[in-house]
Amino acid sequence: GMGDQVDELETSMNKAAEMAVTQAQPILVDAVKKMSVEDAKGILSGGNDSATQYLNKTSREQIRAKFLPIVKQATDKVGLAKQYNTFAGQAATMGVLDAKNANVENYVTEQTLNGLFEMIGKQEEAIRQNPAAAATSLAKKVFGTL
Repeated sequence: GMGDQVDELETSMNKAAEMAVTQAQPILVDAVKKMSVEDAKGILSGGNDSATQYLNKTSREQIRAKFLPIVKQATDKVGLAKQYNTFAGQAATMGVLDAKNANVENYVTEQTLNGLFEMIGKQEEAIRQNPAAAATSLAKKVFGTL
């Protein structure tokens, strides 16, 4: 009997995720600017997702810190989120639910992060497969040497 509230929560979570993703760009750019020569060599000689793994390793926590308040603000507006957190928290203490999924804000934030890095990985794969189609001349130079 809470279908409308579930729909409202889902819509709110999706909007929060979309808003949060815009906060990632400056953090990712900063990670690239701070890249060492060793990091760059590792990306070039690493696997097909080595750039994505580098960004994940160096940026995920900062991005999470930006995402979580945005997600929390959106989900706080929906009463069902509070109810979910209460029931899921109880389920987690009984071992029925994984503790990291017992809070809707953390769950949505993690799913958003996973989706972001999945999309970065797909873009990296496409660039590695066809460097000529890369958006910038720098990317063409870097991935073209592979």
